[in-house]
Order: sequence, then C-alpha cells, then structure tokens
Amino acid sequence: MFAILQAAGWPIYFLLVASIVALALIIERSLSLRRQRILPNTLLDEVIRVYQSGKVKQEVIDQLALNSPLGRVLAAGLRNVNAPRDVMKESIEEAGSAVAHDLEKFLTTLGTIASLAPLMGLFGTVVGMIEIFGSQNSAGANPAQLAHGISVALYNTGFGLLIAMPAMIFYRHFRALVTSFVVEMEQQAVKFVDVVHSTRK
Repeated sequence: MFAILQAAGWPIYFLLVASIVALALIIERSLSLRRQRILPNTLLDEVIRVYQSGKVKQEVIDQLALNSPLGRVLAAGLRNVNAPRDVMKESIEEAGSAVAHDLEKFLTTLGTIASLAPLMGLFGTVVGMIEIFGSQNSAGANPAQLAHGISVALYNTGFGLLIAMPAMIFYRHFRALVTSFVVEMEQQAVKFVDVVHSTRK
C-alpha cells in the first residue's frame, strides 16, 4: 500500500483525506438515517392515544420531541393542539423544515467530495504530466522520472474516480432517503391534524 502511495506522488494525499472523510460520512449517515430511528412504527398511534386520553402534559410533549424526528414534528402539533387548524399545520410545517435540515446534515459535504474527487485526480494527472515533461533533457528522457510521472498521472486519475463513484451513489441514495422520510412525516402529521380536528367536530 505504501509503495502505491509513493508511486502516486504527493497529490494522492489529498485524495486519501477525501476518501477517509467520505467513508466516515457514509458510515455516520447510514447509522443516522435508519427508518426505525426516524419514523418509529407505532409512534403516531401512541400520540393519538395520548391526545384522546387527555393526558397531554408538557413533560409528555418534551419527551416526544426527544424521541425521534417524527416525534419532534408531532410534538409541535401537540403544543398547538388547541389552536385553529391553520396554526397547528403551520407549526408542524416549521418543525418539519427544521427536521429535514437536520436529516440532510453532512450530505452537502459528501456531494462535494463526489464532485471534487475526479478534479483532484485530474490535478494529480497534471502534476504527473509536468513530471513527464520535466524528465526530458538534452541527453534524452530520464526513464525513472518518466515512469514516476506516468504512475503519478494514472494512479491519481484512478483513485479520483474510485472515490467519486461510491460517494456519488451514497449521496444520491441518502438524498432520496431523506426526501421519502420527509414526505412520510408530512403524511403522518396531516393524519394527526385530521384526527385532532375531526374529534373537535
């Protein structure tokens, strides 16, 4: 491995740092964006039961807000449970926007790495080409310097693409996952609002 890093030259260290950061973000987001953690299956039913039993206390709302992202959205509805429908929906939408922002945390960085890695590889390629041309002199080419320049160019291009492809795949996967979670949260919140206001009638 160290021999490959030596052959790839100093530009490879930028790609190495980018790959470590990308891997850390992929692992972190994979753990954070689990469905059961974001949208617990029975949470909406439990919140409806608590509301219908009339046990809506501040401690219950605070505990619900800490439960999960869906819990934060439903807690915003419970805080305004006696308000008109429009006010209740608006408070839920504001909480939903904040939750969506939290769910998208680090995705911009992952997307940036996916876009930047090929350019970093290209930079390494340019450095390698400069070394190739630098190997030319009046006596001819220096074979060792020529070989090193070629390896710098090829290794950096390869590593750049190798980092960019999985980073882009996971970036798009996580974005789609967040979008689906937000849509489902909105649907569950609307169901809760409907239950609250149908009970009043």
